[in-house]
Amino acid sequence: MSEPPAVTLRARTDADLDVLFEIAADLDTWEERNPSAPAPLTRERFDARHAARTGGDDVEFVVDVEGRAVGTVALFGFDAFARHAEAGISLLPGARSRGIGTAALVQLVEFGFTRRNLHRIHLQAIASNTGGLRAYEKAGFVLEGRLREHAWVRGGYEDIVLMGILAPRR
Repeated sequence: MSEPPAVTLRARTDADLDVLFEIAADLDTWEERNPSAPAPLTRERFDARHAARTGGDDVEFVVDVEGRAVGTVALFGFDAFARHAEAGISLLPGARSRGIGTAALVQLVEFGFTRRNLHRIHLQAIASNTGGLRAYEKAGFVLEGRLREHAWVRGGYEDIVLMGILAPRR
């Protein structure tokens, strides 16, 4: 098995927008990335959504492989009192199943624990997203629960898998 490519997390630039639009507009993987109902996404609507972002507490990084954007990872839904947040990841199809997602998640978790002083990071995934579930496990997330038939996905109900990771004890 070959080594996974070097993965870095960085801030988004305008040069990344075409790739990020390609990911956001992909209806085939919509339910793996988005809890809202699938719908076509125009470039104008995508650009307006990005222009309207105010930042807030959410943290989003571009996943970079050899100088090229291949996806994003984010921490959102921060609870400052309990010190937890939710993680999310989206990758181009060609970047999946290569160790890139696992490497990006490991870096995101390290950022959340070390730089944002989080105690816990959690995520949700549809049960059929087996590649994502494998990547989450490899990054240290553990199964915490399952919401049975909680999501309508491509013509049928699917379970939502709940996973989390706790900061190491210091």
